[in-house]
Amino acid sequence: MIEALIAGERDPHVLAQLAKGTLRRKIPDLTMALAGRFAAHHALLARLHLDHIDHLNTMIGRLDGQIESLTVPFARQMQLLMSIPGIGERAAQIIISEIGVDMSRFPTPAHLASWAALCPGNHESAGKRTTGKTRNGNLQLCSVLVEAAWSAFRTQTYLGARFRRLHRRFGKNGAKKAAVAIAHTILVIVWHVLTNNTEYVDLGTDYYTRRDDPETRKNRLIHQLQDLGYTVELVPAA
Repeated sequence: MIEALIAGERDPHVLAQLAKGTLRRKIPDLTMALAGRFAAHHALLARLHLDHIDHLNTMIGRLDGQIESLTVPFARQMQLLMSIPGIGERAAQIIISEIGVDMSRFPTPAHLASWAALCPGNHESAGKRTTGKTRNGNLQLCSVLVEAAWSAFRTQTYLGARFRRLHRRFGKNGAKKAAVAIAHTILVIVWHVLTNNTEYVDLGTDYYTRRDDPETRKNRLIHQLQDLGYTVELVPAA
């Protein structure tokens, strides 16, 4: 539609008919939206914007090509990292660029998490813990791991189940805290995957329910219902 406007088309009905896919359901609305004043200088500005977008896409393509060529030697490690829920090709590239593939420099996953500052802070005064905020660490690594955590949240995996479990524990405003906690979990998994040179094996979305003691879970659910004001009477199933 923008290209047609630049080319000189001004009829809103003709422009609306250029819609594709699901946008065609909104042709009446598009017809009204496309009715207006669009002069030659608007066409010039639109052309400049589109040319600028094309230029940026070309630059991005060149950078992507350079990144792909530099990560060829680490193809195996890339595939291993991409077996972790939430981690795609770009995330794997960033992780490798920030921590490398040789985990011998980090004796344990805790060392890696501490270096990245993705472990809870330990600030105490007079024996009392004052805050659990993380320190400022590797911003690029932390950022991509938190994004991976949000992606994992939408999966039916162990990480997704853990995210939802932590979110419930932290409360309705605890999503960001849960994302940071899952980012830490993902980093620990990254260490094990790279150290052992093996793909990630998911524990399953039912990991926590399998581990729950039935009696303990029953009592917890009873208490939750009682807290909501219900009287609970248990009747064994036939």
